[in-house]
Amino acid sequence: MALFNFGKKKEEEKKTPACACSCGCAASEAESITNDCCPDLKEGEICCIKVLGAGCKSCHEQQFEYTKQAVKDMGLSVEVEYITDMQKVMEYGVMSMPALVVNEKVVAMGKVLKAADVVTMLRKVGY
Repeated sequence: MALFNFGKKKEEEKKTPACACSCGCAASEAESITNDCCPDLKEGEICCIKVLGAGCKSCHEQQFEYTKQAVKDMGLSVEVEYITDMQKVMEYGVMSMPALVVNEKVVAMGKVLKAADVVTMLRKVGY
């Protein structure tokens, strides 16, 4: 039995926390994005909102427009940015789109959120 290491306890490897995309990359990779859009951000403020997508209808015509509508409904003076560059999308660790990024943190991915859902999400994040 020792030939195939049966019966021996395996040493548990120290695991790093998983990233938001559950792809197995280290969380430090996803956290390496610096908050360059709002360096002096106060607690509970929202300075930048990004929609990450592939340019398809559900990403652009739905998620992007719903997010802009939610920002307008909340009376925020924040411009919503739409990013389709796959290199930039991958820097966030996002594997399923559309994704919503608030203050450089991924808060939702893989499904289209209606405007009311985006408002709820922004309130959870801190506004």
